[in-house]
Amino acid sequence: MREQQLLRDAGFNPTRELIAQGLGEADGAYAKFLETLEGHGIQADWRYYNDGKAWLAKGLYKWVTVRGTQKETTAFWLSIWAGFFRVTIFMPEKHRAEALGLSLGGEVAQMVAEAKQMGKLKFSPLVFDLRSDELFDDIFALIDFKKLLK
Repeated sequence: MREQQLLRDAGFNPTRELIAQGLGEADGAYAKFLETLEGHGIQADWRYYNDGKAWLAKGLYKWVTVRGTQKETTAFWLSIWAGFFRVTIFMPEKHRAEALGLSLGGEVAQMVAEAKQMGKLKFSPLVFDLRSDELFDDIFALIDFKKLLK
């Protein structure tokens, strides 16, 4: 069966009901993911992107500097697929060794070690197709790590 990305119509905002319908059994994990985001100081900002012809949520971490300047960094990207949601974390190549020093499970540590750099860009995508909360500890460890990379 071919994976199908949902939320591809610019005219329909991604409501919670629409997302739940597309995710099916994975909706409980998605709800828990959103709830956990709040505890990590991250907001999911939904927008329609013409280049990919789909709605994506950008996981934004916002903070204020000592001098009062507002800053933000993208911790991850999220998309909705039929039966699962995809979280993509772009890991800077120069911080890969540090990321490997995190206490990650074997599968996720292997993903970090083997991730391929995107062409000339200095990032490696870590792509998680989530149907449950099984990898949340590792994913949030990576998200918290990305928050520190200002």
